[in-house]
Amino acid sequence: MRTILRCLILTALLALVSAPALAADTLPTDLAAKIDKIAHDALAKSGVPSASVALVRDGKLAYAKAYGNARLDPKTPATSAMRYSIGSISKEFTAAAILLLQQQGKLSLDDKIAKFFPDLTDADHITLRQILSHTSGYQDYWPQDYLMPPMKLPTTPAHIMDTWAKKPLDFAPGSQWQYSNTGYVIAGAIVQKVTGETPFEFLQRHVFPTLGITDAYDTNLHALPDKDARGYSRFALGPLRPSPKEGVDWMFGAGELAMTASDLAKWDVAMIDRTLLQSASWHDMQTEVLLNNGLGSGYGLGVFVGKMDGHRMISHDGEVMGFTAGNYIFPDDKVAVVVLTNQDAVGTFGAIAKDISKALFELHDLAATKALEQAKTIFAGLQHGKIDRDLFTADANSYFSDTAVHDYQTSLAPLGKPESFTIHAARKRGGMQMRGYTVEFPKTKLSITTYVQPDGKLEQYIVASSD
Repeated sequence: MRTILRCLILTALLALVSAPALAADTLPTDLAAKIDKIAHDALAKSGVPSASVALVRDGKLAYAKAYGNARLDPKTPATSAMRYSIGSISKEFTAAAILLLQQQGKLSLDDKIAKFFPDLTDADHITLRQILSHTSGYQDYWPQDYLMPPMKLPTTPAHIMDTWAKKPLDFAPGSQWQYSNTGYVIAGAIVQKVTGETPFEFLQRHVFPTLGITDAYDTNLHALPDKDARGYSRFALGPLRPSPKEGVDWMFGAGELAMTASDLAKWDVAMIDRTLLQSASWHDMQTEVLLNNGLGSGYGLGVFVGKMDGHRMISHDGEVMGFTAGNYIFPDDKVAVVVLTNQDAVGTFGAIAKDISKALFELHDLAATKALEQAKTIFAGLQHGKIDRDLFTADANSYFSDTAVHDYQTSLAPLGKPESFTIHAARKRGGMQMRGYTVEFPKTKLSITTYVQPDGKLEQYIVASSD
């Protein structure tokens, strides 16, 4: 996904109004203000028309707010009640449908695809688990970031499977990871073959009611109505233009869902609390699938499996014509961040989500603010050749020899006052609290890594270049 950053003209900036929060606001006032600024600044910088944000904190929907214009002609302020296409985040729900069917004894993740569609390439060697984890080898039918002429016309899941899933495989099953929308069309077709319902119909009956989602929309069949967000695209750095719509069934099982940010957050709460699915199913979904050679794929079933600043993260991005979206769940922290935007081929949703996540974790790390101020004070002292040795352990004091303090002063003093001094990482290691800081100057950037003992003494404070 490519990122296009462009400042809007003054008239567009005037559109950056925020709608009232839909969910009960349980965030501290200063944190809510910080989140608002993150969203406003990102839209102003990128020119993306709008963003709808929802946050889960302590396992509950804590905040939902929309920013900018959901539609440009006529200008219509975005509200939290508006639905946005969530693109490939839909794959999380298709995977959940398969897991529910496994719980019901109607199929197994280890079933071969030949059980359902024997005519597909190597169907007797490829499992449902490999389909859901993008390790099957089936070629992706839509890797492009634009809409080709055939995709503007209606199709069928059978046509997609006949055209792309009967080709030679891109690699032997399980040997590589390669994103494939084709695999999720196959998964959706399996849901329909087993239940007689399309993936959306199955979710409407068996998933959404349990989650309290009453307003999900199937964009596989129709574009979102006028009451919801409109999708936009750009040609290079040109003006925003209404995006074309994919034809019927091109998004089947792979990217058909649209919903509000708050409704997507309800799914995240279920993922955190491990409701709806059995614990074993959640484990299957959130466990990284290993390749045949033992290397990790970075992907579970319908979700990426990774971490952010030491926090376990389950996530997925989504993009269809006119929309980009991100869903980031931190199950161990009972936190989730949802960001939906109405412009394609731009990474603004991810920038907003990352900055909001960091703001949430800084709040949870009650010592972070105090540590940041201490790090700034120590840095300023070193620029003047001074150090408060009472703050440090014996090991750290041995590191700060006369030579070290001299080198710190002579190399750091000419830089002057930092333009910014921020925390970028925090994690536990060796029985200590590690924190990483980024210090920016007009012509250079530094990193600082600290380790703090349980008694509060600094075991390490090391400054290095990060250019």
